[in-house]
Amino acid sequence: MNDWQTASPGGGPEESLEVRTADGMVEIRDPDTGNIIVRTTPRKWEAFLLGVKAGEFDHFVA
Repeated sequence: MNDWQTASPGGGPEESLEVRTADGMVEIRDPDTGNIIVRTTPRKWEAFLLGVKAGEFDHFVA
């Protein structure tokens, strides 16, 4: 994927992020500013997603 895809965890546009792959890296940006806030490898991104799905970060939003 090279186009930005919106991820909206809270369901509203005010809480959304955009994600894409570019040059073999995963990039996450703030759609309001267009600033890239995270750039990581696909392997680290997959590990992060597995952690989210397993509930490892739930204590940050509870």
